[in-house]
Amino acid sequence: MNASATVGVGTCLSTSRPLSIGLTPVPICLLRRRRRCLMIGAEAEVELAASEAQPASRRLILLRHAKSSWQHPSLRDHDRPLSKTGRIDAVTVSRKLERMDWIPQLILCSDALRTRETLNIMQEEARGFLEAEVHFISSYYSIAAMDGQTAEHLQRTICQYSRDELFTIMCMGHNRGWEEAASMFTGASVELKTCNAALLEAPGKSWEEAFAVAGYGSSC
Repeated sequence: MNASATVGVGTCLSTSRPLSIGLTPVPICLLRRRRRCLMIGAEAEVELAASEAQPASRRLILLRHAKSSWQHPSLRDHDRPLSKTGRIDAVTVSRKLERMDWIPQLILCSDALRTRETLNIMQEEARGFLEAEVHFISSYYSIAAMDGQTAEHLQRTICQYSRDELFTIMCMGHNRGWEEAASMFTGASVELKTCNAALLEAPGKSWEEAFAVAGYGSSC
């Protein structure tokens, strides 16, 4: 898709024109099919230039949950809460997305406790997240552990829940699937650490058209 940014700490590998900005690692790389990859470190942020914005573009946020706690080993993995660090990171990423004006109108979220708690903190921190339509998708928890299936599953659920008037969607989930999906959608190797968000963008009058423009039109 046209733009990919990672909000938080991450790395991006690309075959074309990396430009380092700020603290490590914060590269901007141009990707194939007119996609860009913008990575933003925890202590630095770069706003997308208004002149580069495309009319009627569809924007997708792929957010990995904040860091979870391992203090209670008897808990099921699905039921692990956020750690203190994770709660702080959730506040930070919500503020960054708000400053960049990447506020979703629709949020599709794994029903695992750590993703729900990440979302709750973001909603408390930035009103725009509270105003978004929210659906909890139980399959987001399990699909992320299945090799190579997450990108297609995300595309199907986005097309299922989206409407033409919704231009920004956030999907919240887990690795390794979220990292795989971000890499597949951008054509680059994208690392998503906890509470990192990959920001993707493509033109389209609908989400189906945006995925088709990016070369992923078969799953809608």
